[in-house]
Amino acid sequence: MAATKSRMFVTADGRNLLFTFCLVSSLYLLWGFCNGMIDVMDKHFQEQLHLTLSQSAWVQFAHYLGYFLMALPAGALASKLGYKSGIVAGLLMVAAGGLWFLAATQIAQFWAFLLGVCVIASGLAFLETVANPYATVLGDKRYAAVRINLAQSCNGIGWVLGPIAGSLFFYSVDTQGRSTGSETLYIPYVGVAILVLVLAVIFYFANVPDLETEDEYGSSDSDGTSLRSIWSHPHFAMAVAAQFLYVAAQTGIFSFFINYMTSQVPAIPQNWHTNMESVAANTGFLQGWLSGWFRADTAGALVISNKGAANLASLAFIFFLVGRVVGAGLLRKMAAHRALALYGVINVLMTLVVFAKLGWLSVVCVFLSYFFMSIMFPTIFALGIHGLGPLTKRAAAFLVMAIIGGAIVPKLMGHIADETDLSRSFIVPMVCFALVALYGFKWSELSRRRAA
Repeated sequence: MAATKSRMFVTADGRNLLFTFCLVSSLYLLWGFCNGMIDVMDKHFQEQLHLTLSQSAWVQFAHYLGYFLMALPAGALASKLGYKSGIVAGLLMVAAGGLWFLAATQIAQFWAFLLGVCVIASGLAFLETVANPYATVLGDKRYAAVRINLAQSCNGIGWVLGPIAGSLFFYSVDTQGRSTGSETLYIPYVGVAILVLVLAVIFYFANVPDLETEDEYGSSDSDGTSLRSIWSHPHFAMAVAAQFLYVAAQTGIFSFFINYMTSQVPAIPQNWHTNMESVAANTGFLQGWLSGWFRADTAGALVISNKGAANLASLAFIFFLVGRVVGAGLLRKMAAHRALALYGVINVLMTLVVFAKLGWLSVVCVFLSYFFMSIMFPTIFALGIHGLGPLTKRAAAFLVMAIIGGAIVPKLMGHIADETDLSRSFIVPMVCFALVALYGFKWSELSRRRAA
C-alpha cells in the first residue's frame, strides 16, 4: 500500500510532483469559492430587483457564457505555450473581473454585475481548461481519476466557503434593518482579486513542468500533429455531451437551492427555533451566524429565511465535499465509469423524490443529491480525455465548453418553477442524471477499454 501511495504523484521517469499538485489544487479552491457565491448572488438580485426565477437565471447565464467563450482560447494557449501560461493568464483575468466589481457597485446596474461575473468566469475557464487535465498527469497514470477527484475536493471546500461569504456581504443590513447588500457586494470579489494576483506571481516563478499523457489511440504523430479528428473518439464525444448534461443538472440544483429552502420546505417546528436560539445564546461565536435563520410567512408559520438558506447551502456543499473525498477513495477500488453510473442512478432517485414533494424526505434528498453529484464532473473529465495523448489539451477545452449547459437549464427550471412550483422543476436534472448514468454504463464500449 505504501508503494501505491508513493506512486500517486510520481511520474514514469521518477519525478515527484506532489508540491506541484498541491499548488494546482489551490486553483480548485479558488473557482469553487467564486462559483459558491454565484448562487447566493442570484437570490440577492431576485430580492433587490424583483426578478422572477427565470429572469434571475441571467446570473448563471453570464457565468457560464464566460466559460463557453474562453475555453477554446485557453486550450489553444495551453497547447502553444504550456500549462503555466494558461494558469497565469487565467489568474490575471479573474483579478480583472474581481476589481471590476468596484466599478459595478458605483454603476449599480444589473448589466454591470453580470459583466463582472462573465469576466471572472472567463478567467476561471482558463484555469479549469488547464488544471483539470494537468491534475490527471501529475503522477502514475493509473491514478488519474483519483488525482482529479482529490484536487476537486479543494473545489468542494471553496463551494462551502462561497455561500458563507455571500450571506455575510450580499444579505448584510444596517442598524435600521435595511439591506446594504448592494453596497458591500464588491468586498469578497476584491479580496479574490488580491489573492489571485499573489497566486499569479507564485505560479510565474514555480516549477510547473509541461507533461503529456500517452497516446493510446494513434491519434497523432511524434510531434503532436493530429492524424485523426478528436471527434472520432466516441468516449470523448459522448463525454462532452455527458458533461453538458451534468453541469446543467448541477447548476439547476445549485442555483435554486436557496429558493427551494425558502419556499418548498415544510413549516419549521417552534421547538427547533427555540433550541437554535438557546444554542446561539450560550455559544458566543455562533450567535451572529445562527441569528436570523427563520422568519414568519404571511400565514404566521415559521419558515427558513434567505440568510438561513444561504448558510444551509454551505451545509449542502459539505455533503458535496465529503462526497468528493469518499469518491476519491472509492475510485481506488472501483472502475471510474462504474462509479459514475452508480452515482448517476442514485441521483435519478434523489431528484425523483424531490419532484414528488414528499415533505422532509424530499428536503433530505436535496442534500443527498449534492453528495452523489460530487464525483461526476472530474470523473467525466478523466474518462473523456483518457488515452488521447497530445490531444488532451484540446479535448479539455471542449469539455470545459460543455459547461455552457449550466447557462441553459436554470432558465428552463426557472420557467417550469414559475408556471408550476420549484419541486416540479427537478424533473429536468432527473433526466440529465439518467443520461449521465447511461454514459457511465456505455463507457467501456465507447472507449474499447475495460477501465480507466
